[in-house]
Amino acid sequence: MASTETRQGVLVAIEGIDGAGKTTQAGRLEAALRSGGHRVVSTKEPTNGPWGRKLRESATSGRLSAAEELDLFMRDRREHVANLINPSLDAGMVVIVDRYYFSTAAYQGARGMDPAELIRQNEAFAPKPDLLVLLDVEPQLGIERIRKRGDKENDFEQETGLRESARIFRALDYPKLARIPGTMKPEDITAAILEHLYSGPLAGRPVVPSDAPGRPLTNGDLWMAAAKVR
Repeated sequence: MASTETRQGVLVAIEGIDGAGKTTQAGRLEAALRSGGHRVVSTKEPTNGPWGRKLRESATSGRLSAAEELDLFMRDRREHVANLINPSLDAGMVVIVDRYYFSTAAYQGARGMDPAELIRQNEAFAPKPDLLVLLDVEPQLGIERIRKRGDKENDFEQETGLRESARIFRALDYPKLARIPGTMKPEDITAAILEHLYSGPLAGRPVVPSDAPGRPLTNGDLWMAAAKVR
C-alpha cells in the first residue's frame, strides 16, 4: 500500500453524521474536479457489494450486534479498498469517498467500542486520506434534513446515537483534517473543500484535460472551472 507521500492519486474522504450533507458535497466536488480536467472516481460506503448490502438491510430490519456490524463493515471496506480505491489511486485518479473508516470509528464508537482502536485496525489496510473533510452539524439538524428530503430516519440515525457519533467526530485528531460547518451554503462548502485541495494535495499538480492535450492547467484555471458548479 503506497503512502500518501508516494502514491500518484489523491484520496478525499467526506465525513459527518447523517444529514450533514456528505452526499451533496461528494457530487458537487466530483463535478468541480471533472470540470477542471481531473480524472475522478466518486464512491461511497457501505458499498453496494454483498457485505454493504447486508449493512444497508440491517438499517431498516434491525441493527446487528456491534461485533457483527463491525465485521461486515471491515469485510466491505477490505473489498472496496482492494477492488476500487487502491487501483484508482495507483492510476493517479482523485478518489472521493462518501463515508470512510472514520464513520466506523464514530458509529461503532457510539456503541461502546474504542474509536482509536477502530481507526488503528482500519489503517492497517486502508489508505489514509490526503484530505479528510468533516461536515459538522448538530444531530437535530441532521434529523430535520433527513425528514425534509422525505426519508424516515433508520436505525443508524436515532438522535441519541447521533449525538455520541457527533462527539466522536468532533474529537478526531487527524493531520489533514478540514472541519467545515455543514450549515454553510452548499456552494460555499464546495469552495472551502476546493481551497483545501488546491492549497494542499492538488497544489502544483499538472492537469491535462482530454480536449486540450499538452497544456497543463493552472490552479487559476481550475478555480474558473470549479466556479461553473457554484
